[in-house]
Amino acid sequence: MTDVKAPPAPRWHRVTSGLRGRKDDGAKPPGGSSPAWRAVKLVILLAFVLLFLIPVYVLVVTSFKPLSEADPSSAWSLPGSWSVSGWSAAWDTLRPGLENSVKIAVSGSLISAVLGSMNGYVLSKWRFPGADVVFTLFLFGMFIPYQAVMIPLAGLLTDMELVGTIRGLVLAHVVYGIPICTLIFRNYYVTIPDELIEAARVDGAGMLRTYWSVVLPVSAPAFAVTLIWQFTSMWNDFLFAVFLGAPDSWPVTVMLNNTAGSGAVAVQYNQQMASALLASLPTLLVYLLLGRFFMRGLMAGALKG
Repeated sequence: MTDVKAPPAPRWHRVTSGLRGRKDDGAKPPGGSSPAWRAVKLVILLAFVLLFLIPVYVLVVTSFKPLSEADPSSAWSLPGSWSVSGWSAAWDTLRPGLENSVKIAVSGSLISAVLGSMNGYVLSKWRFPGADVVFTLFLFGMFIPYQAVMIPLAGLLTDMELVGTIRGLVLAHVVYGIPICTLIFRNYYVTIPDELIEAARVDGAGMLRTYWSVVLPVSAPAFAVTLIWQFTSMWNDFLFAVFLGAPDSWPVTVMLNNTAGSGAVAVQYNQQMASALLASLPTLLVYLLLGRFFMRGLMAGALKG
């Protein structure tokens, strides 16, 4: 009598049986870490946080000291008597510059975002002959340093009678910010399915109608990135403001620089520290309130598709 061999077990059955029979060797899953290692990492992170906050601590405590206590020898000590005289003097000095910075940064970032959105839309979804060449030229504009265009830009603004004005500074920042804004929007719009654009064309929508009804409603992440980027860049600008501005149009960065070393008898450290904090508060608030939108917008174009 011939022995009948049993049919081989299915492949999936052999694999699962082997997995069931394998003993647990105590290996930790990938990414796992012991409590001791987590504690070490936490201590290291806290040390870096404290190191980063040391200058902030000196700024804050010195800004609330009266002039008699504001001295480098007592920079680490808390105020003996808390005073807001430094903040009051800083506000009186920087108020015109803060108003100019708000006008420049808010209007300039909005204009840059709108122009960058339109450019990115045309270069990504409404292509034309030579679109890649035009986009390459836009990218080339990102690598031109401020110093290389300062003299011709000053001549252009002089001919346009805009030198020394807020409008001239806004124009300079918008023109210089168009390349990076175009890059951000173009990379984001590439991730939008072409089927949406084709469907809008089939329904009879033209270029502007498609942009307004289809592309613009989904552009919030890219607008968040561009607005935060441009606002911070324009608020912190110093070179354009000094070279192309005038005392009536100077932003807060120039006026903050002018307060350094002020005082014929003694350096007013309390006013200088308060001025530095006052000038940095807007950008700090922007990052605290909108920082998560900034990172989400940066990653949106990389994760889609």
